[in-house]
Amino acid sequence: MKDADSSPRVGGWTRFVTARPRLSLLVALVVTALAVLAGSGVADRLGSGGWEDPDAESTYATRALERAFPASQPNLLLLVDAGEASVDDPGVAAEAENLTSRLAREKGVVGVGSYWKADAAAAPALRAEDGHEALIAARITGDEKQMGETLDRIAPELRGAHGPVQVSVGGPVAVRHEMQTTIQEDLIRAEMIALPVTLVLLVMVFGSAVAALLPLGIGIVAILGTNAVLRGLTELTDVSVFAMNLTTALGLGLAVDYALFIVRRFREELAAGAEPLTAVGTTLRTAGRTVLFSALTVAVSLAAMLVFPQYFLRSFAYAGIAVVLLAAAAALILLPAALILLGHRVDALDLRRLFRRGRRPEAAEDTARPQGGAWALTARVVMRRAPFFALGTTAVLVLLGLPFLGVKFGTADDRQLPSSAESHVVQQHIRDGFPGSPGGGLEVLAEGRATPAEYTAYKERISELRQVLRVDGPLVRGETAYFTVLPKGEAVDDPAQTLVGELRAAPAPFDTKVTGAAAVLVDSKDAIAERLPVAVAFIAVVTLLLVFLLTGSVLIPLQAVVLNALSLTAMFGAVVWVFQDGHLSGLLGFTSPGSIETTLPVLMFCVAFGLSMDYGVFLLSRIKEEYDTTGDHEQAVRHGLQRTGGLITAAAVILAVVMVAIGTSRVTNTKMLGLGIALAVLMDAMIVRSLLVPAVMRLTGRATWWAPGPLRRFHERFGVSESDGTPAGGDGAKAGGTAVEEPDQARDKVTARG
Repeated sequence: MKDADSSPRVGGWTRFVTARPRLSLLVALVVTALAVLAGSGVADRLGSGGWEDPDAESTYATRALERAFPASQPNLLLLVDAGEASVDDPGVAAEAENLTSRLAREKGVVGVGSYWKADAAAAPALRAEDGHEALIAARITGDEKQMGETLDRIAPELRGAHGPVQVSVGGPVAVRHEMQTTIQEDLIRAEMIALPVTLVLLVMVFGSAVAALLPLGIGIVAILGTNAVLRGLTELTDVSVFAMNLTTALGLGLAVDYALFIVRRFREELAAGAEPLTAVGTTLRTAGRTVLFSALTVAVSLAAMLVFPQYFLRSFAYAGIAVVLLAAAAALILLPAALILLGHRVDALDLRRLFRRGRRPEAAEDTARPQGGAWALTARVVMRRAPFFALGTTAVLVLLGLPFLGVKFGTADDRQLPSSAESHVVQQHIRDGFPGSPGGGLEVLAEGRATPAEYTAYKERISELRQVLRVDGPLVRGETAYFTVLPKGEAVDDPAQTLVGELRAAPAPFDTKVTGAAAVLVDSKDAIAERLPVAVAFIAVVTLLLVFLLTGSVLIPLQAVVLNALSLTAMFGAVVWVFQDGHLSGLLGFTSPGSIETTLPVLMFCVAFGLSMDYGVFLLSRIKEEYDTTGDHEQAVRHGLQRTGGLITAAAVILAVVMVAIGTSRVTNTKMLGLGIALAVLMDAMIVRSLLVPAVMRLTGRATWWAPGPLRRFHERFGVSESDGTPAGGDGAKAGGTAVEEPDQARDKVTARG
């Protein structure tokens, strides 16, 4: 049995975090209260865009046109519905012209035009083919916050019935604003779902209501702290509103992971006879190190998004890194302080006793059996048939990922919103009933001195391109001009993207730059393709280094990276099969645009890979600890899965619940993010960690732990593991002068209570 006298001396980090536990908790309470104040109102300062490359040609052209020709970039569309009448009826036309004039007088609105005031060439694009609907277009100026405020002010007066017409508000600015509002509402609902369900699951895992509340408290601290960090970042840079969802999911999910791991190890030490202070010291030197390494691997995966120029992706890196580090800090500082104060009372309010009444006395003997017997049996069966499980699970995962080979990339538009959303309804009417793509055409910026004849010749040249429906312009101001090119079909489909390249390649006597929805998509795809290898290499190299420092093996880091990537195949396959191809769209309540937003796979890869490494580190650290103790490779794998299989599965289920709650969002991208990562987490915990990892480690055998001499010496000097200093062998070796029990004897003393 361990006791306070025979355990290693408490010192260093343990002494620092446990010296004044009451003071630590009081300071945490004060800091959390300040974080609530600092983070208040953060959602109102977050943006709903960020998918474009700020250094791209399309971005430059958009900004130049906004300055010189505000009317060329309408972001507000009013759909005027005349009912059974024609939009050319005198009464309808008079009311529409009155609306146009009212809109032009609004502060912050420029470039107002309409079907009724358009020239003969442009008018057909603003009139529905059935003649019952037409458009008023304008531009709201300012940044995203200012545009939202202007829209809130003018929209209530514009929408609704006006004499013989019915007006609906749409356009990009309305889509973004409605998306931002919807996300904020959905996030509150997700939190209301996730928190109580998580608490119930934690009670089921721990039995004790006291122990169950600890991970929840750590998660709340991490979420509130990250909100304060994001609020500060909005003063320096753009931050996407979508990052709020990741803050909630990762804050709660990772806090539960880390707290589960630490509390479980603490209870094991108590069950083995250690005093609370000693148990905390051992827990921090073992599970605490693993939590630290796990947090670093997750942070590395999220930090890779910083290499991309789109602030949508960078926002997730800001939020993710902050919440991971805060969750780890809370788990390594606040949680030990709470455990010191609670001691054996961590098992108080054991709700499982309610279900033990009436059991035979001899049944109590079951509680003395080592925990995780089913996982040990699973590991034994898997390793006995290692080739079958290795090949079979790999084949299944690859098969599930095959739909991703047919992925089509697009841009986020109104179809992210529910079909009943006003801005979605407006844009759907435009898609179904208007010729070309009003509000979604391409603009060609022409810079440099040119004659009218040269402009005319260029216009004729690009009008002959196969995918061009019509070319309007040029509108000239000094040495700057622009043409509007309406493509055939959808604004961002493959032909429209091809047209972008043709326009950029078309010869001209002046400098040309192309913008518009399709051009922004092309530039965004190019920016991601250019930087993706850098991001993947960064994740791979740093992950390899961290896992090597944890294990001292050359092969295990390679296995970890490959198997983690393989665990994501089901997620990517499901994303295409469900959200691109539209399967289950009725059940899940979304409209499939027929493509996947370009940045989403990058985001999902970084988040899911990091979470997979989180579980991988938990398993590998316990395997390494046992291998250092016994020197028996297969026993180490069995013991590692026995000790962490239930823990990883419970953590994965809880995180999946949180992600599914996020996935109830009415915004398709958020739904895709939540449900996709939930699937990846469950596949990783239940398939990869339970079947594939033990099978592969059985096939590689003792070679799993090999490293060349220089790297072995490097690890001996700088490496960190969960081992508590016990030499390999476990045969009565000494650790600090204290006899070490045989592993089986020590484990037999750990009851199911641990």
